[in-house]
Amino acid sequence: MAPLLELNEVSARYGQVAALHGVSLAVDEGEIVALLGANGAGKTTTLRAVSGIVRRTGDVVFAGKRLRGGPEATARAGIAHVPEGRGIFAELTVWENLRMGAYMRRGRRPDLTTVLEYFPWLEARRNQQAGTLSGGEQQMLALARAFLQRPRLLMLDEPSLGLAPLITREVFRVVGDLNEKEGLAVLVVEQNAAIALAAARRAYVLETGNVATSGDADALKSNNAVRTAYLGY
Repeated sequence: MAPLLELNEVSARYGQVAALHGVSLAVDEGEIVALLGANGAGKTTTLRAVSGIVRRTGDVVFAGKRLRGGPEATARAGIAHVPEGRGIFAELTVWENLRMGAYMRRGRRPDLTTVLEYFPWLEARRNQQAGTLSGGEQQMLALARAFLQRPRLLMLDEPSLGLAPLITREVFRVVGDLNEKEGLAVLVVEQNAAIALAAARRAYVLETGNVATSGDADALKSNNAVRTAYLGY
């Protein structure tokens, strides 16, 4: 069976600066894959290349079709991208942010009931301005909004950024629930390699825009040489 998402020799640049050098990776249906590496390794750029935010060469194939166009075309194909910094609309209410997610929904009507099963606190906060939520609540709102699109693949960029360890574990718990119960595939960029490897089935480690190593998450987690050289723990 072909992967849900496949990158074949994808390169990307910002102006004259090359950020990715022929990255190849795959995410299977219903799989969590972690994308790890130091700052500047190209992790965020990889997600941006999938979404069509940066100029890229090489092939990005999703559900058997080559992805073309920018972020809107990517979202309509069935990929939800939660960027670093969450990307919520701070001046809008919680409910207005959710409606923005529903706007990109594949299908006819938003299923707010299902969303509230995973994020029940949103109902009580529906009229609160999103910018006044805590960092953890904003990350959860970003996840809920992405889930409202009913994507087949969720791309998360640094979901633990700025969050306390307890809140980070809760974010990954919800991601795990969405994966297990909804069959949602996830490609997650994360600086906290330990928690990412605990959640993922497989992982890729980037170094200066190249895939340095990849494999089963448990094997990478227990490989002392990989941990020391690339994962920093």
